[in-house]
Amino acid sequence: MRTASPGLRNLGCFIASLFMAINAHAISAESVKSLSIGDTDDRVTAIGRVLVAEPDDATAAFIRALVDDAVKVKGEQVFVVRDGVGTDPVTGQVLDVPDDAEDVMNNNRLRGELDTALAAIRLLSPDRAKRQQAVTELTRDPNPALLPLLDKALAAETDGSLKTQLTLAREAALLGSDDVAQRLRAAQALGESKTPATQLLLNQRLAEEADPAVKAAIAASLKSIAKGLVWGEYLGTLFTGISLGSVLLLVALGLAITYGLMGVINMAHGELMMIGAYATYLVQGLFRTHLPEAWFDWYLVAAVPVAFAAAALVGAAMERGVLRFLYGRPLETLLATWGISLVLMQAVRSLFGAQNVGVENPSWMSGGVQVLANLTLPYNRLVIIAFAVAVLLGMGYLIGRTRLGLFVRGVTQNRPIASCMGVNTARIDTYAFALGSGIAGLAGCALSQVGNVGPDLGQSYIVDAFMVVVVGGVGQLAGAVYAAMGLGLASKLLEGWTGAVLAKIAVLVFIIVFIQKRPQGIFAMKGRSAEA
Repeated sequence: MRTASPGLRNLGCFIASLFMAINAHAISAESVKSLSIGDTDDRVTAIGRVLVAEPDDATAAFIRALVDDAVKVKGEQVFVVRDGVGTDPVTGQVLDVPDDAEDVMNNNRLRGELDTALAAIRLLSPDRAKRQQAVTELTRDPNPALLPLLDKALAAETDGSLKTQLTLAREAALLGSDDVAQRLRAAQALGESKTPATQLLLNQRLAEEADPAVKAAIAASLKSIAKGLVWGEYLGTLFTGISLGSVLLLVALGLAITYGLMGVINMAHGELMMIGAYATYLVQGLFRTHLPEAWFDWYLVAAVPVAFAAAALVGAAMERGVLRFLYGRPLETLLATWGISLVLMQAVRSLFGAQNVGVENPSWMSGGVQVLANLTLPYNRLVIIAFAVAVLLGMGYLIGRTRLGLFVRGVTQNRPIASCMGVNTARIDTYAFALGSGIAGLAGCALSQVGNVGPDLGQSYIVDAFMVVVVGGVGQLAGAVYAAMGLGLASKLLEGWTGAVLAKIAVLVFIIVFIQKRPQGIFAMKGRSAEA
């Protein structure tokens, strides 16, 4: 093997000296040899011994080198080789690595033990987040050999929440003890932890346990945990139903205008959503390439008006170029907008390709709120629910309280009289259709944060959107809200019992029966316009 160049050697010396200056302790030569040389059983035993004796940064650095396959051995001399520079893991000095030095080989068992060891060392980290991660990993993958280190961490821990979790991690490790009494106490104690991780751990141990008393204790703990988790499951189903309902509401709000108020069967509504999603993708690209990195988290705020404007302009062009000649002929609007949808999909394929494009969540939409042990509410879903409420309120105010809304309602209810009163009905038609199309663009912007963005995005939601509008009542915003939430909750509740496919069929059958019994939907239109 060729020796490193003088520049690399000097750099290696500098890094090694810096490493030694930062770390007050260095791993011992005996520990380095025991971790690197010998058969698997000896090295696994050495891992536990070294962690208890030397749980410091130097030990963590050497174990990380083992995980990265950056350790070589020649006789009893051990080398850490990174970027072509060999160093002594004990002293940090740069060494020439012999050509016949052999790589230290790690099988799957050793890799698992080394990963667990790295997590164990983080138990003593001053960073609470690292300690929290270490406790979680050690609870999920307990190791009885680490009990002394867990006791040491438990004695040093000052955070009450982490201390409780550390106690559970210690009990999880005791579950693999050779002492039946210790296993029995651990099985009983773990029953107090109402978490899915503990449930999985106990299920795994139940399959391996031979002692009848311990098996009975594990079964009792599993029953107790199942009772504790049931509320999380129910609330999780309720939240996913509300989340789906908010998505359906966003998708259907635009149709409540274009179909419910204007009578246009717009089969291109899904493609208008697609345009909003791709507008979001383009804004993301602009922020990434032309603006400072610190601004990237705000790209979604800028994408909202862009998605609305892009979809509204396409909708206005559709109305001006095609649909204004087809009012009063719903089947012909269906055929025309279906053809437009095909054109829009092919245009997107030509511009962006047939594959899905990646739209990232801003950092403030990543993660979630931990409500229960088995219930986390994702931030992106919470934001979409709030966004749907905001769009609904804005649309209700616009239609019910503004001059434009008055004109839209007047034209849709009685076009000749509105025209006689001086209303430019052709312009109002364009404004109304552009508004409905723009709201579809907002739906596409929201959907880009929870699903794939591709040319077929709209095809997944167009049928559901029409179902929401028809079931809620044509032209009724309140009905759209009830229908969207009802369909979302019904779908998710039925999925838990019957599966996704049968749930979808059941919902469709229910809608067919409902429309047969009540053709006007949940809320029927009232007044002379309804009678006409």
